Amino acid sequence: MTVRVQAARFEAGAELNSFAQGLTDVGAVVSFTGVVRDTKGDLQEMLIEHYPGMTESAITKITDEATARWALADVLVIHRYGPLKPGEPIMIVATASAHRAAAFEAADFLMDYLKSRAPFWKKEVTADGASWVAAKDADEDALKRW
Repeated sequence: MTVRVQAARFEAGAELNSFAQGLTDVGAVVSFTGVVRDTKGDLQEMLIEHYPGMTESAITKITDEATARWALADVLVIHRYGPLKPGEPIMIVATASAHRAAAFEAADFLMDYLKSRAPFWKKEVTADGASWVAAKDADEDALKRW
């Protein structure tokens, strides 16, 4: 299991290839990469803040839970912080399991957790100023499935 919280940009394809390399006893590898979205066309950057140590610990705890619930062979979670431009990758989740249903469900579970509960704070910066991104009811509703 790998959990990384980093400022540096990552290459999703390279990370996924590295993650899957040597996994010969699994039948499924599932991944999701989140990118900075500019919904209004005026986003200059997304500033993501976190508390070092606390964030990694929280993500590790939830990846441990996912591994136990879905008998995963391996998990990768990378989440960035700092200033990110539109189109840049924010995070990647990858899961490996003997069967695809477990890999898909675990990845979905991890994504819902990261979106709603991981200790990150996001601020959108535009030419008009900056504002914190509020939690969305839809994200909270998605987390209730688990």
